[in-house]
Amino acid sequence: MKLKIESYNAVAYWKWDVSTEPHKLYHAASADGGGIMDDDDDDEEVCGICQAPFESTCPDCKVPGDDCPLIWGECTHVFHMHCLLKWIGQKEDESQQQCPMDRRPWVTADQKPERPAANADQSTTTNESTHILNTIESEAEKEEQCLNESIEEGIDNDSMDVE
Repeated sequence: MKLKIESYNAVAYWKWDVSTEPHKLYHAASADGGGIMDDDDDDEEVCGICQAPFESTCPDCKVPGDDCPLIWGECTHVFHMHCLLKWIGQKEDESQQQCPMDRRPWVTADQKPERPAANADQSTTTNESTHILNTIESEAEKEEQCLNESIEEGIDNDSMDVE
């Protein structure tokens, strides 16, 4: 039997990954081969400030997606970025710039946390990792600068030989 496809309509669906699990993709099939395992109980994650689903927009935006991004705190709470900026902007003194959910001082996470920061060991590890990355970046910049200087010196030497 042969099939000839005359038209094709692609459909896609996106969703913010706000889980605290390190990796939640639909790549794992159940052991009995019965299909894809999904622990999503149809409970949508919502912004703690505006109560709108993350797949929706904050009240200020019209189009969901990259124009209305999410922001993670080191406390692992997630909000629409615009909602959080409004929340923090409403507070008069800096002592009031706290997470709306747990009242800790708000600190934006460098990246989405993989699991809740329950102990100090994890924050120490994060700080060490950040320090290592900064060191690697600065060394790479130094090497690039040295390379550029070497290239410029080579060009200067070549131009001197021509004269």
